[in-house]
Amino acid sequence: MTTPLRTLTRQHARRLAISRQHLDGRATPPLLDLIRDLGCVQLDPIRHVERTHLLVLWSRLGQFDEAELERLRWQDRALFEYWAHAASLVLTEDYPVHRWRMELLHDDANSRQARAWKAWFDEEADTMYPLLDYVRAQLQQNGPMLSRQFEEEAAKFPSRWYNGRYVPRILDYLWSKGEVMVHGRLGNQRLWGLAETFWPDWTPLESWQPEQVTAVAAQKSLRALGVATPTQIKYHFTRQTYPALTAVHKQLLQEGVIEKVQIVENGQPLKGDWTMHSADVPLLEAIQAGNWQPHTALLSPFDNLICDRDRTELLWDFFYRIEIYVPAAKREYGYYVLPILHGDQLIGRVDSKMDRQTNTWHIHNIYAQPNAPADEGTIKGVGTAVQNLAACLGATQITWGNLPATWAALAKLEQ
Repeated sequence: MTTPLRTLTRQHARRLAISRQHLDGRATPPLLDLIRDLGCVQLDPIRHVERTHLLVLWSRLGQFDEAELERLRWQDRALFEYWAHAASLVLTEDYPVHRWRMELLHDDANSRQARAWKAWFDEEADTMYPLLDYVRAQLQQNGPMLSRQFEEEAAKFPSRWYNGRYVPRILDYLWSKGEVMVHGRLGNQRLWGLAETFWPDWTPLESWQPEQVTAVAAQKSLRALGVATPTQIKYHFTRQTYPALTAVHKQLLQEGVIEKVQIVENGQPLKGDWTMHSADVPLLEAIQAGNWQPHTALLSPFDNLICDRDRTELLWDFFYRIEIYVPAAKREYGYYVLPILHGDQLIGRVDSKMDRQTNTWHIHNIYAQPNAPADEGTIKGVGTAVQNLAACLGATQITWGNLPATWAALAKLEQ
């Protein structure tokens, strides 16, 4: 007898995702456990409001002891910087998952990325190979170094990301291969050192087979998403780095580790082979029974909940694109726009900038989605989210620009 598919509404799917992302109203877990559930927290140098990893954590934790995060990174080394869906903080306990990507760069025959690097090295062999040896030797001799501490006489190459310097590019190559790691930060500058001196004694340094890598990574991705299709699983966490996902996904289904579900809206199922992790069934059942606590928060443009733009539009009817690289005159909303999560809906966005000279948070524009609620609870929720982020930013003053007419009362809330 065939067991009927578990059925969710889109609202159930949203609430499950929000709960798994710790963006609902429940008490949040300790910092390391929170990051463990997220899988990764993206890093980005832009500080127009604040750096994204802090925004992501503040949305969930509110103000927290940032010294604890620094301890986890540089003393305990329970976290390290590496590629996930972008450059991110990831867990040292997940090292075997990330090692698979590192090993790809050692495999010219089967890795397009490895071949691309080799082609560039070969094209500029007189510069690249001696410089590669030099960088390795300097790190071996001196220990961790900033990229600017390397003497470099080579001519520059055209680049918008590396100022045309070869050494940062070589360090990036060695980092991607797992030969060097970020040992610390001086402001926004990375302190590079040999990987062999970075890992704590308890690090699981073993190399896994591709299927084992994917079995672990796919479950981590799926649990972070709540409910997802294979395409969404592949786009999350270790983005596009899921060898043999089709076969592994099928095996996880057969073993009952994950299960098929359907999402129904207005009597019609959403397209796609949707699955959820069996461990999250009790959470889903609680949500479907009405046991769910809402929360209002301003999200980073790079927040894990919305980093898959297509999924965000499918489940939330919220079209979102980062406009950092769009000319100012052509931007629809602004340079660095924070989506507003209210309960299980994305109801608007905040275009703002933090002035650290005057400790003033300038809110240029707030945009409400069509049919966004404007009741007292919504205004209070959005206002509280703004005030909470202002406190995290250390803003002593908020200036208000353009507000939706229905949300004009925001500017009158106490700061």
